[in-house]
Amino acid sequence: MGVCGTGMGSLAGMFKESGFHVTGSDQHVYPPMSDFLAGQGIEVRSGYRPANLEPRPDLVVVGNVITRQNPEAIALAELGLPYVSFPQALSHYFLAGKTSLVVAGTHGKTTTSSLLASLLHDAGLAPSFMIGGLVQAFGRNFNLGDGRHFVVEGDEYDTAFFDKGPKFLHYRPHIAIITSVEFDHADIYADLAAVKRSFRRLVEIMPSGGCLVACLDDPVVREVVAGAPCQVLGYGQGEDVAWRLEGLAVTPDGTDFVAVRNGERFAAFRCVMPGRHNALNALAVIAVLDRLGVAPDVIDRGLRGFAGVRRRQEVRGVVGGVTVIDDFAHHPTAVRETLAALAAAYAGRRLIAVFEPRTNSSRRRVFQRDYVTVFDHAQEVLVKEPEPLAKVAPEERFSSRLLVEDLGRRGVAARYFSTTEAIIAHLAEYARSGDVIAILSNGGFDNIHARLLAALR
Repeated sequence: MGVCGTGMGSLAGMFKESGFHVTGSDQHVYPPMSDFLAGQGIEVRSGYRPANLEPRPDLVVVGNVITRQNPEAIALAELGLPYVSFPQALSHYFLAGKTSLVVAGTHGKTTTSSLLASLLHDAGLAPSFMIGGLVQAFGRNFNLGDGRHFVVEGDEYDTAFFDKGPKFLHYRPHIAIITSVEFDHADIYADLAAVKRSFRRLVEIMPSGGCLVACLDDPVVREVVAGAPCQVLGYGQGEDVAWRLEGLAVTPDGTDFVAVRNGERFAAFRCVMPGRHNALNALAVIAVLDRLGVAPDVIDRGLRGFAGVRRRQEVRGVVGGVTVIDDFAHHPTAVRETLAALAAAYAGRRLIAVFEPRTNSSRRRVFQRDYVTVFDHAQEVLVKEPEPLAKVAPEERFSSRLLVEDLGRRGVAARYFSTTEAIIAHLAEYARSGDVIAILSNGGFDNIHARLLAALR
């Protein structure tokens, strides 16, 4: 139920590859997930209704998009069918018997877990994985490998309507990476203290023989991992970390850096993705791989050959010298780090940021002031009017107009747009050769990337 979600669709595919007969239902059935499921031979029924539970299934997996009042959920209870949440199913059917490598944190989960899975594969360790983004080298976001490692992106979002705890508590972590801890998901967390409690619960379930790889540059992460029941390997740019990032240099070809282990040079590396945040993500992966016995030269080869992740600083096309980039950044910190990375990678070129507030948090006023300071690396910022959150009072909603006004007061050129069409029309006239257009959204953004490239042509 809710089969067209990224994780749910992948889980359906994993069950199918394991030999089960799988069907699914969802309210919103459209590409790319509908195409993916069709390619897997999985029947998808549009809309939620009791008839979708016929013939009687042996097990129902309930996605967290499903509410208690959903007609299919009501029928599920009335029929007395066995059901589990997505994380429960992943844990029981796929993580059992594997060494679970969980990547958690407010930022960088998808990139870091993709790096880890790809480099394990390059090292010949045949990992399994389930990740929230499409890993370019595999052409999908899950894999059932023959090796003993399973890489899973550990989301702190809630599990299901019958289990409001975070997903990552189900993932049996043996080694876990924590990249960062900030306030996010304002629809389910009241404040930063609530977020910290969830991450502390993750730390508490670590086995004594396990390992936490934690970014200790983040004071909240440092606080959360204090008193961990297992080894903690800190990483970052500080002096008191087991793995320190040095010699950072961002170029159009990627990011060069040196990894220092316990105060001694470990090796020099190049990551194809630009930016300090990506170098730190790579450093966390290096720490895990070193613990697993992978040699530095093998790690470096994998980093240099990493094909990237869909929607993470992904170049969608270049037309007339104008480069269009798609990125998933939406939290203020992610927006700032992404734009800083692109400014360094494309030094001397005009950087135009196109921002669509779309998440449950970004469409609330909780980050209204934070967004004002994160666009400084862009020469122009275009902000779209978001779809309003119906259940949120108008005075609690984010205002794109106010953000544009506040950016202007900081001396940042910014424009407000009510529609995607207006943004495309503006850029078709305004963009010139050499420009880099970074489109920041966690959604489809009305297919703006392809439409903009067509308009530029």
